[in-house]
Amino acid sequence: MPGARAYGLVFAVAFLVTLVVTPLCGWLARRVGALARPDERRVHKVPTPYFGGVAMFAGFVAALLAASRGDSFRPIFDGSTLPMGVALGALLICGVGTIDDVRPVSAPAKTAGQVLAASTLYLLGVTMFFFRVPFAGILVLSSDLAPLVTVIWVLGMATAVNFIDGLDGLAAGIVAIAAGAFFLYGHRLAEVGVLRPENPSPLLAIIVVGICLGFLPFNFHPARVFMGDGGALLLGLLMASSTMLVGGQTDDPYSGQVFFFYLPLFIPFFVMGVPIFDTAFAIVRRAKRRTSVADADKDHLHHRLMRLGHGQRRSVLILWTWTALLSGFVLYPVYTRKGDAVVPIGVGALGLVLYTYFHPGVRRARGAEAE
Repeated sequence: MPGARAYGLVFAVAFLVTLVVTPLCGWLARRVGALARPDERRVHKVPTPYFGGVAMFAGFVAALLAASRGDSFRPIFDGSTLPMGVALGALLICGVGTIDDVRPVSAPAKTAGQVLAASTLYLLGVTMFFFRVPFAGILVLSSDLAPLVTVIWVLGMATAVNFIDGLDGLAAGIVAIAAGAFFLYGHRLAEVGVLRPENPSPLLAIIVVGICLGFLPFNFHPARVFMGDGGALLLGLLMASSTMLVGGQTDDPYSGQVFFFYLPLFIPFFVMGVPIFDTAFAIVRRAKRRTSVADADKDHLHHRLMRLGHGQRRSVLILWTWTALLSGFVLYPVYTRKGDAVVPIGVGALGLVLYTYFHPGVRRARGAEAE
């Protein structure tokens, strides 16, 4: 199993390459006119260049190549199509998002590009084989269901990251924390022999941490570069790949799995809990209004926090803290091998807090009281 030094080297490559390339991509975006211009649904006040996703993709490829050259990660690359599958899928989905940043494409065409990227993952082995059903054990996915579940999982993760990318540094910080938590989770499973040495999930997770942290100095408020759809979709696909390679490709029991691998993976619903909750809430909200899911609005979690009186930075820090707390909540049973009994209670309590605090009626009541 790779040690801390090997993972640290890969992280450093991802971080440094992204840090160096991001301002260059921002300069290029200005030259070609790929700018996010202020409007009624956006929070920023000045035109800001895109192409942060291109810089993160460069950091991802550089780190993956660095890992392939080292002996520590040799089992991952020798005779395996998984790294190539993730790299090709990342290229396709980042390309689709970047094209949309330059010249907006229709929602069906954008979705088709994401489906193509997810299908590439499946064809090269990055997929789910096992699907855990609550209180009913493990379902082995057939060759008919596996590609469908893979595509849905990638689309869901990509959409979640894309929806939460509404404030400077919000998406990059949340994904960095979530990927760090999932790296610790996968590394722990590898230590106890649940994950085989050729499983690239911890490697992908630590690379995601590196590219997010390398991008954040240019994206935290006031942002100088935006990741755009190219970056949001890229991060969604990488997180989807990392989670599928753990929860969908092992059926070994381990303390904490009984909760974390439900439907079919429970831990992403916690470490990515903020964007997933925001996405679910947005879908329900737009369905009630009978509008398209792709229609933008200003009712996401970060918008609600700002209407409650928090500024951009404070809103971002609050949601980062939520992600860190949720990650710690699910990692505790993994490392202590106890505490599973409190997980269902914690799930209900956290859901109740979110519902109570962010329900639209709260804002309306406060507005009426102020009047």
